[in-house]
Amino acid sequence: MSEIRRRDPRREWIARNRLHPEHLSVLAEQGGGAASEWLGPNGVIRKNPHAIGFIGPNGVKRIDRSGAQQGGQAAGAARQAAQDSRRNVTIEDPAFLVAVVPELSGGRLSGHDKDLLGLARRLADADPERPGAVLAVVFGEHKEEGFGEAGIDRLLHLTDDAYAGFAPEARLAALAAVERELAPHHWLLPDSPLGGADLGRRLALRLGERPATGVWQIEADGEAPLGWRCTARGAAESLDIQRPLPRVALALAECSEPVDETRHAAEPLNLAEAIPSAFSRIEDLGQVAVDPAGVALAEAEFILSAGNGVKDWDGFHHAARVLGATEGASRVAVDDGFMARDRQVGATGTWVTARVYLAVGISGAIQHLQGIQSCDKVVAINLDPGCDMIKRADLAVIGDSGEILAALVAKVEQQRGGQRDAA
Repeated sequence: MSEIRRRDPRREWIARNRLHPEHLSVLAEQGGGAASEWLGPNGVIRKNPHAIGFIGPNGVKRIDRSGAQQGGQAAGAARQAAQDSRRNVTIEDPAFLVAVVPELSGGRLSGHDKDLLGLARRLADADPERPGAVLAVVFGEHKEEGFGEAGIDRLLHLTDDAYAGFAPEARLAALAAVERELAPHHWLLPDSPLGGADLGRRLALRLGERPATGVWQIEADGEAPLGWRCTARGAAESLDIQRPLPRVALALAECSEPVDETRHAAEPLNLAEAIPSAFSRIEDLGQVAVDPAGVALAEAEFILSAGNGVKDWDGFHHAARVLGATEGASRVAVDDGFMARDRQVGATGTWVTARVYLAVGISGAIQHLQGIQSCDKVVAINLDPGCDMIKRADLAVIGDSGEILAALVAKVEQQRGGQRDAA
């Protein structure tokens, strides 16, 4: 028998066509994975742009370039295997500390915080013979349970009411106490308008340091005083500035890859001396109520977005008001005249970075998925369990969008009214 491998163009086409009735059976013959690469008729290697990849150790979808992991079952198995394969790391006697002050927006580590912790791990793990430990200083209550997975070795949690809200002077006094007792080798804070930029500059002034702001990259440099050189954005982000990395650095998002291969101890840490109370000249009167309808999509933290599957638009607008969400829409809904053009989400509309993106009746065109790729959590409501939005979502609900939204609104109104669910 000839050993020449014969191509079957029809079966290759079926393997790429997810809507074909024989699609699953052909995939099973190929080993359970979708064809992410195949040889085209003219000898050119083709790639499937709809390959969904696999789930990385930190729950983020990764691009699959091998075609070995496709589909929901393979993704679930990859998620479980990745979580189990994480290496546990415990640093008993660190040579030095790298202090990080995450913002914990919404009570959880944001993508910016995780990037910052990844940068701290690079500094701490640079010398295997003298490993350092990453210390996280957390103020107030939080909902985060994955500090160890984010790369934290020591956790200093300060829960005093004086640190609640906007309290830069009280927080600065606490960081100064950490500096006196623990003397971290580096201080890293997020360079963002949510508070990290302000607190980082105050800390640098207190320590007498000239901080590096807008840091997005670091490199080892034997001639630098601390052994590192940083690259920062300057001149309204029109040029890059290189300088030795100082003790206090304010880093941008995507300054480093987040930790996804190790699990650290995140051991609780307490200061030996009490933190002196600081007289504050700032009084926080609380957050100012803002109408979600007036928030720009690019700045919204919670977006309720509608697509072609929404039929009850009055119910959709009512749900947005009850949930306190900013309204968005797919291009189809905008083209049909149900939503204004400035509410369009996607590569052809507005790129959004919401913490929660609730997609209702949106199938998930590639342009729309590109526009929501920076969202922390995506929730999808759709009748089609095989659509791309369901595959992209962190939480999916299969059913009629009108009924599900109505049930969700009723549940929220019931909880706000102080009633208990009889069920």
